[in-house]
Formats: sequence, C-alpha cells, structure tokens
Amino acid sequence: MKSYQKLTTAVPQPASCQVEEEGSAPTPAGRGKLAPCWVGSGLLVAAVLLSAVTVWVLRQVSGGWPGPALPSKCLLVPESHRFDCYPERHVVVTQELCESRGCCFIESPPPAGGKRGVPWCFYPPDFPSYTLESLNQTALGMVGLLVRREKAYYPRDIKMLRLDVEFETDTRLHIKITDAANPRYEVPLEVPRAMKRAENPIYSLDFSWDPFGLLLRRRATGTVLLNTTVAPLIFADQFLQIATLLPSRFLYGLGEHRGSLLHSLDWNTLTLWARDVSPTESFNLYGAHPFYLLMEEGGDAHGVFLLNSNAMEVALQPAPGLTWRTIGGVLDFYIFLGPDPNMVIQQYQQVIGFPAMPPLWALGFHLCRWGYGSSNKTWQIVRAMRNYQIPQDAQWNDIDYMDGYRDFTFDPQNFASLPSLVEDLHKHGQRYVMILDPGISRTSPNGSYWPFDEALRRGLFLNTTKGQPLIGQVWPGLTAFADFSNPDTHQWWLENLQRFHAHVPFDGLWIDMNEPSNFMDGSEEGCPPGELDSPPYTPAVLGDSLSAKTVCASAKQKASVHYNLHNLYGLMEAKATASALIQIRGKRPLVISRSTFPSQGRYSGHWLGDNRSQWKDMYYSIPGLLSFSLFGIPLVGADICGFSGSTSEELCTRWMQLGAFYPFARNHNSQNEKAQDPTAFSPAARTAMKDVLLIRYSLLPFLYTLFHRAHLQGDTVARPLFFEFPRDVATLGLDRQFLWGRSLLVTPVLEPEVDSVTGYLPRGVWYDFYTGSSVNSSGEMLKMSAPLDRLNLHVREGAILPTQKPGTTSKVTQGNPLHLIVALSSSGTAWGDLFWDDGESLDTFERGSYSYLVFNVTQNIFTSTVLHASTEATEVTIDTLSIFGVREPPSKVLLNGQEKPFSYLDNQVLTVSDLGLSLSQGFSLQWL
Repeated sequence: MKSYQKLTTAVPQPASCQVEEEGSAPTPAGRGKLAPCWVGSGLLVAAVLLSAVTVWVLRQVSGGWPGPALPSKCLLVPESHRFDCYPERHVVVTQELCESRGCCFIESPPPAGGKRGVPWCFYPPDFPSYTLESLNQTALGMVGLLVRREKAYYPRDIKMLRLDVEFETDTRLHIKITDAANPRYEVPLEVPRAMKRAENPIYSLDFSWDPFGLLLRRRATGTVLLNTTVAPLIFADQFLQIATLLPSRFLYGLGEHRGSLLHSLDWNTLTLWARDVSPTESFNLYGAHPFYLLMEEGGDAHGVFLLNSNAMEVALQPAPGLTWRTIGGVLDFYIFLGPDPNMVIQQYQQVIGFPAMPPLWALGFHLCRWGYGSSNKTWQIVRAMRNYQIPQDAQWNDIDYMDGYRDFTFDPQNFASLPSLVEDLHKHGQRYVMILDPGISRTSPNGSYWPFDEALRRGLFLNTTKGQPLIGQVWPGLTAFADFSNPDTHQWWLENLQRFHAHVPFDGLWIDMNEPSNFMDGSEEGCPPGELDSPPYTPAVLGDSLSAKTVCASAKQKASVHYNLHNLYGLMEAKATASALIQIRGKRPLVISRSTFPSQGRYSGHWLGDNRSQWKDMYYSIPGLLSFSLFGIPLVGADICGFSGSTSEELCTRWMQLGAFYPFARNHNSQNEKAQDPTAFSPAARTAMKDVLLIRYSLLPFLYTLFHRAHLQGDTVARPLFFEFPRDVATLGLDRQFLWGRSLLVTPVLEPEVDSVTGYLPRGVWYDFYTGSSVNSSGEMLKMSAPLDRLNLHVREGAILPTQKPGTTSKVTQGNPLHLIVALSSSGTAWGDLFWDDGESLDTFERGSYSYLVFNVTQNIFTSTVLHASTEATEVTIDTLSIFGVREPPSKVLLNGQEKPFSYLDNQVLTVSDLGLSLSQGFSLQWL
C-alpha cells in the first residue's frame, strides 16, 4: 500500500494550472503520481501532515491485506488514534473476527462504568481505501473519480465513486461523494446553488491520491481543519464511513442529546435517529442534527454539516478525531469557515434556511398541563392568573382535550366549554394552542371519523411493504400514520384543521409524537425480514433496532422508504402545519415540534421534551437550548418546573426564573402531579415568579429584535458566552450561564438551598440590570447574592437595550412606553437597535411594514436614528432613558437642544424621564 504523502492542493486555480477542464479525457493519477495541479509548497504540505498526531500514518510499513495484521505496524498507532474497525455493538470482538477484516487487534483495559473505551480492533495504516483516479476542473470547483480495488467488509460496497468539490463562497466549501454509476437517495432539502466559484477563499483543500484523503486548511493560520487520511473511506450501500482528525477538543452540536454543551471526546458515540424517550444521557433523542461547531486554538471557529437523513452515529475520540457512520444516502458535506462562531452559524443557516419570524405573542409566557381534565378547570387557571395579574399570553391543552385521544376532536362532556374558553382568551388579548399527534385513530366505525376515512380513501398513510396502511398503536389505540412526504397529505391536514378551527379557533399548534412515536415496535404485525428493517450495520440506537418504538424502516412513503425519511418526519409535519396555520389565520404561525431536523427553524420552534422535575434537568436545559441555537432553531425552551414528577416550591421558583429567559417560555406539567402554575404556590413564591415574568415582558422589545436578526441573518438569540468571547478559553466549557444576544448575561441558580451563585464575568465592565451598578471584571468567577426572589442579570458594556413597561400580555405591553437602558463602555460609547412592527402580520420586513431604529452614544450624546418607519411606531412613545456608567455628575441634560430635568445616583446612573417622544421620531440627548 502506498504512503499517505501524495497530496495536491485544490483551490480556485490560476490560469497556469493543469487541472483538466470538465468533459476532457481524465488523467490517470496512478499510485505514486502527484495531482496535475497543486498550489503552495510541497514542503509546507508535508510539514502539515508530518505532525506529531499524523506521523504514524505516513510511515511506509510492511505487511499486506488480507491476512493477519502485523504487530509492528499496529503498535505504531497510538491509542488515541485507533479508529474503530469493528464498531458493532453486542458483539464480543475476538482477534479472529478483527483480523478477518484485515485490522489490528490489541486488547486494552476496559474503562470504568461500562463505557466504550479504546477500540481493540482498529485500522492499520495501510488498510485499503479508494484511490483518486482522476481530477477535472469544473466551473465551481472540481470533479473526481474514486476507485476501490479491494472489497471492503460490508455487503455491496461501491467500487467507483464520484467526488464533487464546489468552492461555493469564500467561507463555504461543499464536498459531495456519491455512487459514480447509480443514483442514490439524497435528502429532499432545498439548498442554495452557487452560481460562481469563490474568488478569495479563506481555506485551501489538499488531496491524497492513493489512498484517497482530504486535508482542509485555514489559510490565515495554517490550521488543519479536516484530515481524512487517518482512516479508510468506506462506501457500501448501507454503510458509509469517513473519519477525520480535529484541530482541537472543543466540539459542540451533533444533536439531539442530553449532556453538557461541550462534548466529551473520550470515546463518546453520539447516535442520530429520532426517538421518543424522556431525555436521558447517552440516548438518541427526538431530533437529528448532523452538524458540529468546533473552536480552534486562538479563537477561530468552523462548522461541518453532513446533509444526510439516515440513521447515523458520530464517534468521538481523544486524538482528537471524529468518525461519521451512516447507513444510507450519500456523503454530502458543507464546511463553514467562520471565522468566528457567530459567522459559522450564520453560514450554516444560509444553507438550511433562516428561522421564521415568530409572532410577538409566541415570546410571551405559555401555560399548559396534561391533566386539567376539563375546559372549565383550564379556564379556572386562566382566571387565577389574571386575578393575580401574572403575565400570560397563551393557554395550552394536552391530549386530554380530545375525544378518545383522536385528533381534530374535543371531549363533548369535559371540554364542552372549550369554544367559549377560546373566545374569552381572545377577548383578553390571549391565545390558545392545542396538541396534535400524527397517529390517526383507526378504532372508529367506518364512516364515523372523517380524518381516517378520508386519508384512507386518498392513500395518505405510511404503508407496509404489502401496500396496506401500517398500523401501530398510540394514545387512541390502533393508529395509522400520516405521510407528510406526500403533498396531498398537506392538503388533507389543512382541511382537517380548517374544520376544527371552525369550532375551536386555535392560534398555534403543538405537534408531538412525531419521531414518529409508536407504542409498538414496528407495527401490529412486526416488521418484515429484509435489510431495511435489519440492515448489515445498525448504529447505536436505543432499543438496538431501527423500529424500536417507531414504525418499520421498510414502511413506504411517497418520497422514499421510511428508512431514509424517518429523521425528516417531524420536519415534514412542521412544514405542513405552518402552511396550514398561515392559510387558516393569515398571520404568522406558531408551531412547536418535538422532532426536528436541519431547516426546521423555518417552520417551527422546539421544546426539549418530557423532562423531569429535578435540579439536574433544569441545568441540562441550558446546554439543550444553546445547542438548538446552533441548529438554527432559536425558538426553544424546556418544560419549566419539569414535566414528570412533582416539583418543589424552591425548584419551581428557580426554574421560573431561568425559564423566563428561555426564548420559548412554557410551564408544562404531567397528569397526576400537583399543580405547578404560579398560582399554586405561596404568596412569596408566586410574587417571585410574577416579578421575573414582568422582567421578561419588559424585555420583549429587545427579545423581539433579536428574533428579527435571527430571521434576517441567522444570529443566535440565546447564545453561549464563547460566541462573544471566543479567545477567552475560560468560556469554552461554560453552560450554566448564557447570553441574550451580545449583551444580556443570565446567571441562574441551579442548586437547592443556596442564597448565592457563582458565575463567570468575561473581561470588561458589566452592569447590574436592576441597579446599574458596575463590575469591572478581569475575566473571573464571581460569587453573587441570589436570594430566592432574585435572578442575576448583567448588561454588557457598550449595549443599549430597548425595554418597555410590562403588561400582563404582549398585546398590552406593546402599547406601553419604552425605557431605553444604555450601558456605556469604558470609552463612553454604546450601540443598540430596535425592530418594531404589528407583531403578527406575515412578511412585515419583506413588505416594508416595520420600523427600525438604531441607538448610538458617543461623546456624551445619545442619538436615536429612524432608518425605516411604519405607522405602528407612531402609537408608541419613548418615556425614559437610563444611562449606566456616567462617571461625572452632569450639570445639565439637553433633549434636542432643550434642557430637561434628570436624576443622577452615586452608582453613576443618569436617568431622564417623561420624554414623551414618538418612536417614529429621531432625537438626540446630550449631558454636559
């Protein structure tokens, strides 16, 4: 086998390059021949590869394949660089089994706790892979032919592969590997098509010819971001694997999982296969997001997205290294070069789509529980919330509102007053949201349940391999499952919702159980034999079967088999649901979905599932919501106070404080547990909960503007600290605090029986949100007072936050006067902005029906500049300006040149009240 040294550099080519034009006769590369076109010093390329972590791979070694791997070459491979050759679970890997695959076998001590550790069976440096036989230039990049001369050990491996490389933008590279001869399933996701080749990419791409490998480098630093020469490429019909070294251990993303925000690379395998299970560490959960963000040394960042919807696992190891394994589709990679983490996420969303702009009421407080038992009991809670003047925008119902748990029905006895409840909510400026499941009941007599009868007539269900509706079991009993990959199903879904809306005029929809969940494994008849339900390799899914608590992978759908579409089920339902809401209401939709996939943010938000009323669950909600910020789904939150189990007053108070800063804030509870809405607690706890909700409502203008920036350009809303301080290594593992946008730091209490909290304040000046008092941090952990009625909030220097006098609904709040909070930097500057519209109309930005203001402070002059105006802005006033960090007491304050009264406190806070300025008018305020 040849060495891994034979490289070519692929960047947008100068005229002198010898890469063949597309359509010309391919140049045979041959083993040992350099590519016909390469840029940069060969010595530099060799130096990159001949690093401490890759030198073992470059050694010419003895021995061949097949046959036993010789210990001499196997011993060259450090433990941390042993890429698993026998990843099958529940198999005792013997030396005989391992060497039958041509791999090295060295036993290692098993790790404690039953976890997977160093693989005993791993690839030798000379394991056969593909050879890059030809490389031709195209208008956007390159196309190559990869050939495998020796069969791999999974059935139906593909001998010839096509390599497509497109230099799409200066910060985005697209690499696709697929069957050169036959079409394969590809994810039906709309992605942008580059029209021209990037002119000044901040990356360079090198190739190893024989064996084939990629080496991607950041040009500014020389950092190697991907190096796939460390293990063989395997591309069989139902087993696709590619591995890479990583430039650091700071890896995030790869959802949906429960755990810390920063992944452990200690032989950690993350499985992506949508599954209904209460969030538990190490399990594959409700959604699949094959995207990671990696922080490089020095503070640069990049991201990698594998556009593949099949069952998949990502194996992490301490090299640091990563292996993608998927059991279908193609290897379709997008790499985003940032170079800062915010830009990486923006670039990712340029491919998958920016999130929808939510209605303003979606950002208010939501209340729900499973087990109200009746519409009158639900109504009673709503009235109690109003009585205590606790903010609430939406009331929800779980499945107990339904008649026999059947979609598009409501219980005629217990929920007879539901239409009247919804009417009352609307009269009070509030909204109603109810749950829907994709499993359609088959239990009703023929002709008595239109949703099932009509879907059956139109052929809109998932079918078995025999062409009959696949029958599983969910809440109503035996059910069929709507096929949302069929456009006709979207129309049927709309018609059902229209019929129900005529009786119960709901405002938003909560789509649950859409992994899809099934109380049976597969179907009432099980699953048929075959390689879709029993593939040659099954990733490490919970239940050890693709059909565990879901439908058969062999089920037929309009677009493909469920084997390919399973992870897309929630996305496709969300798309149908958002479209139906728009057609029914003519306003921005609110959809909250349990199962998600990349691009879901265009159609829905997400809640983190059936958590528990435990302190650790409250903590895990923070890395959960921050991960979904990376995934382009900013409207996210956990069930406040926990779903299952009974909460305590202390836990619920602390959780309400944290939950008031979830982008999506909903308190939700299971049946047969004690109530946990704010009215259920003591006056002290109830007041603490009310106060923190009022703070949230006061911040709605700021939060709404953050969502506008997310919708417009892919900014995150809830944000890890390292996004703003990427060169501060102390922030890279922080996931007990988070930011709203750039400038509001939330430090919740996550432990019982304490009256203080320790949090990290990055270097700079931070102001107490409540008082304006400043802390000048050198980048340090600080102990902060945190009695039960206090959530610590800090404003970053240089920020201007638009806030508003809070009301008990977003609609009331929207008409109240604004209060601008200015947090001066150490140099006396600040900046902020405000997006304002009617809060619910479709496409207000795109249609120009909005106002946009920019606030700026420099040299003791605050200016408000109206960059775009609409009629809504004329109805709102700016009443108060609070300026934190005014070091000297002013002698006077001038508003548009006219003197105004003011107050100044010893903690350097200047306040000017009773401004009475229309939001639609620019103004300046100066202090002397």
